[in-house]
Amino acid sequence: MDLRQLEVIRAIAETGSFTAAGDKLRVSQSAISRQVLLLEQELGEELFHRIGRRVRITPAGDALLQLSNRVFQDVQDTLAEISDRQESLKGTLRLVGGMSVCLYVFPALLADLRRVHPQLELKLIGGSGDKALAELRAGLADLGLLTLPVAAPDLVSVPVVQEELMLVTEPRHPLARKRRITTTDLDRQPFILFEGGSNTRRVLDEFFVREHIEPRIVMETENVEIIKAMIRTGLGIGIVPYQAVAEDVAARQLFCSRIAGHVLFRETGWVYPKMSRLPRTVSEVMTSFARVRPHLQFAPEPS
Repeated sequence: MDLRQLEVIRAIAETGSFTAAGDKLRVSQSAISRQVLLLEQELGEELFHRIGRRVRITPAGDALLQLSNRVFQDVQDTLAEISDRQESLKGTLRLVGGMSVCLYVFPALLADLRRVHPQLELKLIGGSGDKALAELRAGLADLGLLTLPVAAPDLVSVPVVQEELMLVTEPRHPLARKRRITTTDLDRQPFILFEGGSNTRRVLDEFFVREHIEPRIVMETENVEIIKAMIRTGLGIGIVPYQAVAEDVAARQLFCSRIAGHVLFRETGWVYPKMSRLPRTVSEVMTSFARVRPHLQFAPEPS
């Protein structure tokens, strides 16, 4: 059995006769009949019932037809992928992400993409997790880098990194002078937190409940820069991704620490609509992220 014979099966099924299949493939009717006969002899099954000049496909023939459809689709996809790889990306790529991702991950990612694909037009959409999912479902965004989990059967989630969440205070705060911060130190402290309902807040709420901590929540926002600004004023303390405060800590504008006996993480990953073939633009973004990821600070350096 070869590709030409599978092509003959498809042509007969589509046209309904050996003669029309020959015209479609630009070969003689006898050549079509010969290929079908060879297949029937090889398989020991009749593939078509001859009814005058028309034919009706048999169950065995239908099984070969389905195989033919799969094989030729794979061939087309592979050829398209090879062709794609030979060209620089063009068109528009629409990325969606939360505030932290837009501030601390996308700049490096987009710089790398522009270097490799200078003709690619990039569009960023920032917002909450719910907004990001709505944009993806509506076809207004191609790919999202979001905090997981995303429980959506119509979307694919691919975890790519764990971001460590750190306790953050202003440098003169009493906790900043402690060598070891425990869960007891956090009880009844004023906290500035991410808004309720977000996946990051879910991680923190579960931690508070598990450790019997009762935080005094003085402010909630999805904007990590607002959280940092309010921490600097002494309004309260917070728990935020390390990458959001790495530079501030290095400049001694903020203090951060792990909580003794606890390492808090949130998982971040790619989210995109389910599809039969991943567009090259999407796969190229993932490849670009793999290149820049080692240069991003998702956790403190081991001490």
